[in-house]
Amino acid sequence: MSFLGAIALETDQVLAQNSEQVSNSVNIVLSDVISMDIGAVASQGTVDFNYVNTTDYNSSKKVTVPNSLVIISSKNFDVKVKSEGSNFVSGTNVIPVDILQVKAIPGGSLMGTLNEVTLSATDQVLVGNASSGSKQSLNIAYSISAEKASKVLLGKPKGTYTQTVTYTATAL
Repeated sequence: MSFLGAIALETDQVLAQNSEQVSNSVNIVLSDVISMDIGAVASQGTVDFNYVNTTDYNSSKKVTVPNSLVIISSKNFDVKVKSEGSNFVSGTNVIPVDILQVKAIPGGSLMGTLNEVTLSATDQVLVGNASSGSKQSLNIAYSISAEKASKVLLGKPKGTYTQTVTYTATAL
């Protein structure tokens, strides 16, 4: 019987010697990110206002583009808007950019202070203190008032007047 007891004791010692623990740390390294893509912008990034008859020049026009921008940000942010120049241009003919109103409108998933601005070549806050998040969509409405259409557009030479509108998302 003492021989079996010695074998059992020896087995316990072998198991205790074959058990070890090691550990390491795992790091998750985060960086601040912000990304903005064109969403479902009309006509491959072009918003058109067509004036073809007298009714058009005497009416307000509005073009709403749902999901205009899709933004991902790890921090709260502002969305700013500006034109790349002070005029819409068609050859040598110009129309001041302040004819156009740009408005962030409810309906998208982006949350923040939604504003309406008169377009200019200076950055203006279209959405203030938007919440961080992934794939947040912003709906934008563009408009030209009947008053501006009749006073500024009427009498201009026919043509397609173009200006680039730039949006910037800036982390707070």
